Amino acid sequence: MTELSYASINKKKKLKRGILIATVIAVGAVIAFTATQKSSDQIVPSKANTLSISGPWEISSLDPSKQGYILTRMQVIETLLNVNSKGLITAGLATEWRSSEDGLTWQLSLRKGVTFHDGLPMDADSVVQSLEFAQSKHGTLNKAEVVSIKALNSEQISIELAKPYAAFASLLTNYSNAILSPASYKQDGAVETLFGSGPYQMSSFAPPHKLTVKKFDNYWGQKPSIEFATYLTGHRAESRILQAKSGEADIVFTLEPSMLGQLDGSNEVQLYSHLVPRTMFIKLNAAHPFLDDIQVRKALSMGLNRAAIATNVLGSEGSETSQLMPSSMSQWFVEGIETNGYNLAQARDILADLGWQQGDSGVLERDGNPFKLTMITYADRPELTTVATAIQAQWAKLGVELKVDITNSSMIPAGHKDGSLEMALIARNFGFSGDPLPIMSTDFAHGGGDWGTMNWNNAEVDSAITELVSSQDPERSLELSQQVAATIYNEYPVLPISSYSQHTSVNKRVKNFQFDPFERDYFINQMEIK
Repeated sequence: MTELSYASINKKKKLKRGILIATVIAVGAVIAFTATQKSSDQIVPSKANTLSISGPWEISSLDPSKQGYILTRMQVIETLLNVNSKGLITAGLATEWRSSEDGLTWQLSLRKGVTFHDGLPMDADSVVQSLEFAQSKHGTLNKAEVVSIKALNSEQISIELAKPYAAFASLLTNYSNAILSPASYKQDGAVETLFGSGPYQMSSFAPPHKLTVKKFDNYWGQKPSIEFATYLTGHRAESRILQAKSGEADIVFTLEPSMLGQLDGSNEVQLYSHLVPRTMFIKLNAAHPFLDDIQVRKALSMGLNRAAIATNVLGSEGSETSQLMPSSMSQWFVEGIETNGYNLAQARDILADLGWQQGDSGVLERDGNPFKLTMITYADRPELTTVATAIQAQWAKLGVELKVDITNSSMIPAGHKDGSLEMALIARNFGFSGDPLPIMSTDFAHGGGDWGTMNWNNAEVDSAITELVSSQDPERSLELSQQVAATIYNEYPVLPISSYSQHTSVNKRVKNFQFDPFERDYFINQMEIK
């Protein structure tokens, strides 16, 4: 494993850039940055000056389009717009934004006084370049039909769309559209050395398990007091709980609910549980011969005791849901729907009416075929594996034999693409870009997507989502969203299980911990170490 020193890379970059930059202002900026960098480089990470963070996610790339969520959370890179705790779009590197009446032109005014980590100032040209490179890669910007991105002047940009996209502002909050210094990119747009604009800059990078950042003294906003911060991947839930107990990690995210009792009574650690706009659900292949009937999918849904899973497995009583969205996303949440819906006797009757009869082994059979299915899930979120086991036991009572395959999360989109997937238990973040519409348009319309429905088609849903994308009428948008949510509930292309709570441990030496329900920011620059 090779650890890259960003301090040495910076010095080489500055030497080359000093030859190329012609203007006095740019040269002055680099010289000023170099002076502060030299003094900063003399400080080395230690327990006293470093905040250590642990989570289950690997990071193997510095390209924002791939794993930029870690880089925004660690406050290295920033986006033009942000999302506050209530899901509202707020200013970021852009201070003002507006669209034309026809929804085809978006203009953004850039924040003044922003400096990249390599010392260069952020201007409209650098923003345009970042967005154009983002557009050429896999990311949220491609959800809208962007015709052109151009600089109007040094402090304003304009983005032209082929057709209106109501949630376009929310796309600009996503990590894949972060703004980087021009020196970050190779000519083809690949990220060579990461120079963002956040309160922390890269110090070392040891993929796929660790990175270290250090404070950036020329940050435009609230300057950090903690000198360094590290992110360390803790793959197993057991290792993360040990990191919390031992103090090896100051903040540990995504703790396994069944293990939280190990931290009870600790004088060193405080536990937090926060609701997030994420839903655990079972993705179904609606073209599978056992699953292509709505009534079968309904029976499987009625065979799930969601309340028992929420209380006994997840340790989050009341989090059970049979709807795709949590109640906090009221536009997509239909009032009056039963949250659990468990009725084992009725589920058995439905399957019996469809010709499924109990065989000698206790497994249902029809036309000589046993009701056997495989559900895959992944261990990055440890609660998924325990919930999968609970579902396996509950459906066994129904007469359905379920094999659980714990594998890499990449196998879900792969199985969706090649048609081999039967079921998958996933945790989908609907707050990915503030507004769930971009996810809904990709994952739940026109046959579905990697992390949504599979081989399920509903013309009314397709039409509603198409209209939602361009709708400028709030009342009509609400009507359409409710229609989509109700149809998904009634046709069972996915089976929601539970809304999500994020369990986090914070060492008491850390002050001012703040949790972002949209999981975009760790707010390191607002924390202090006692």
